[in-house]
Amino acid sequence: MANKLQQPPHLHLAELSATQFIDIWNHFDTDGNGYIEGKELENFFRELEISRKGAGVDPSNSTFKEKMKEFMQKFDKNADGRIEMSELAQILPTEENFLLCFREFVGSSSEFMAAWRRYDTDRSGYIEANELKGFLSDLLKKANRHYDDQKLHEYTQTILKMFDLNGDGKLGLSEMARLLPVQENFLLKFQDIKLTSEQFNAIFTFYDKDGNGYIDEQELDALLRDLYEKNKKEVDTKNLTGYKKSIMALSDGGKLYRSELEIVLCREPML
Repeated sequence: MANKLQQPPHLHLAELSATQFIDIWNHFDTDGNGYIEGKELENFFRELEISRKGAGVDPSNSTFKEKMKEFMQKFDKNADGRIEMSELAQILPTEENFLLCFREFVGSSSEFMAAWRRYDTDRSGYIEANELKGFLSDLLKKANRHYDDQKLHEYTQTILKMFDLNGDGKLGLSEMARLLPVQENFLLKFQDIKLTSEQFNAIFTFYDKDGNGYIDEQELDALLRDLYEKNKKEVDTKNLTGYKKSIMALSDGGKLYRSELEIVLCREPML
């Protein structure tokens, strides 16, 4: 596997499939923060130019820099000097462009989580392949996106190819959430402070004072602040409110059960 990653994927954009797009993204987003930026961005654009010209290019060349500037003006919609997945997905051909639909049908991560909760019925932190089709159908309807059974089948298969890396026929929440715009993907905010099962059990038990197996929104607020302080991260009250709302979308009438919070904060859901 390591040898594979040494060679960048070919960037024939005119005939790029969604699966190839994800391969390219994974290759260049080396730190996994949801953006291609800095040196990653320069490497990406260099490979893009090589793919188009079939020859080497010099990043210090003024023409290269000018073309890169034009590229950024076209794709960097929020002009923050870096590219996120939903911005770069604009290069996909129309028929493969259902990835962009995620931005349309999920206005916020809390909507995404609410839809996820409906289909992850056993609260395992995974959606089985047969549930995925219903999940996508629900989200496509929200976007008023027209589709037929054949298209829905194609989209389902494409997402499975993109994310079901071990071929077990199910997808994890954090994998699917990568399709959200970065600023909405609150799961990325916790990737540096993922807990082991033991750490998670200890902190959940601490806040579940009465031992009834769930916590409420106020307890979640205290738990998240505690996590931030322990990991020496600054608490932004506005962001914290958003994270809480997204996480509480997984709850059952305001009761956030252990298994639901575990999906967000644990490295791997416990089986």
